[in-house]
Amino acid sequence: MSSMDKMWASLIAIALMLVASVLITVARSRTTGFIRIVLSIIAFLLFIPIVVLMLLSLF
Repeated sequence: MSSMDKMWASLIAIALMLVASVLITVARSRTTGFIRIVLSIIAFLLFIPIVVLMLLSLF
């Protein structure tokens, strides 16, 4: 991977981390019940591509 590709992978991982953080914040402060669970699961599942992109940008 070129340096520019690693940079883009890092930026996308940072953006996904921001989205996951906002989802967790909204889920915990403004929602209840089933919607809270769904938003939390979506935020958790976002960590899979975050970890993959992080590893791509490291190596």
